[in-house]
Amino acid sequence: MARLAQTHGLTDVQQEILATVRDFVDKEIIPVATDLEHRDEYPQQIVDGLKELGVFGLMIPEEYGGLGESLLTYALCVEEIARGWMSVSGIINTHFIVAYMLKQHGTQEQKEYFLPRMAAGETRGAFSMSEPALGSDVSAITSKAVRDGDEYVLNGQKMWLTNGGTSSLVAVLVRSDEGHPEGTAPHKSMTTFLVEKEPGFGEVRPGLTIPGKIDKMGYKGVDTTELIMDGLRIPANRVLGGETGRGFYQMMDGVEVGRVNVAARGCGVAQRAFELGVSYAQQRHTFGKAIAQHQAIQFKLAEMATKVEAAHAMMVNAARKKDSGERNDLEAGMAKYLASEYCKEVVEDAFRIHGGYGFSKEYEIERLYREAPMLLIGEGTAEIQKMIIGRRLLEEYRFQG
Repeated sequence: MARLAQTHGLTDVQQEILATVRDFVDKEIIPVATDLEHRDEYPQQIVDGLKELGVFGLMIPEEYGGLGESLLTYALCVEEIARGWMSVSGIINTHFIVAYMLKQHGTQEQKEYFLPRMAAGETRGAFSMSEPALGSDVSAITSKAVRDGDEYVLNGQKMWLTNGGTSSLVAVLVRSDEGHPEGTAPHKSMTTFLVEKEPGFGEVRPGLTIPGKIDKMGYKGVDTTELIMDGLRIPANRVLGGETGRGFYQMMDGVEVGRVNVAARGCGVAQRAFELGVSYAQQRHTFGKAIAQHQAIQFKLAEMATKVEAAHAMMVNAARKKDSGERNDLEAGMAKYLASEYCKEVVEDAFRIHGGYGFSKEYEIERLYREAPMLLIGEGTAEIQKMIIGRRLLEEYRFQG
């Protein structure tokens, strides 16, 4: 067992789950990840294996066929999976956010209908907030839902859907002005719709098109897509929670736990980069000794290990706070910000340790070097995190003069 990033106070069950996932990562993911990534191939075999392990139902309550585990257990599993290949953790994370939103905000009928199939990994989830012109400014959403009898008609274009093609359920955030007078704050006139569709590309149900995969620098294997709604009809009983105008709060709740998991992904990738760097430094020789014996490299390893440890501790703290029922947006924002920044730095140092070989596609660090930047922008950019952190700090430390 590695010395870094240990988590104290875990139950026997948690330790068993983590050991199983780590073993799966070492045997089934790491040996094939780079090859699949270079081919931009969806890791179907890996996904099937995780389905068998019950990972898709990790946080879904036992009454719906899941394992009913905590956010901490889930985040630690994500950390392990990202250590193997970050794209696989993305396949699970979007699914998990939709399942979490259903568990927290869904009607009884919605929970009973979706959660058992999601726990089994049969229904795969994706969620959709962003649009081509708005980036992190969720309040500027223009996609609309208009009531028409017992249905809503949805129109608009969404962007950056992880699992857009492979998913069969998408939680889509749109504007719905029904019951909200002119001048209502933008975030109070948004609704989340549960949109079922066929997996694949093209027109996946009448009025709904997934054009194809967006070609990306890294984060390959997992499909990232657009979503185009043109007269898409959704029954009223597929409004998440059964009530319009609650979508923004529902999505933000989902993103809050999602941020803990982006932090976990950063921790996992950083751990792998450290493992690769410390291993290579002991094998590569210059000036008559292993480069690990040179002080310049030892300093790098010391800094990398400290960053891995610090990011892991903040991620665990944010997960435990949410599990205890407390508000954790400050801790989640800090953990996501720190873990993603440290991940980039640790990966770059491992890349430098590899020298010219780091630039070669034969070495795993080349893949990590292209994957790490996604964490700086996913689930809200680093700049957005700092805005959230700053506002929360001013709430907590309001000047009393």
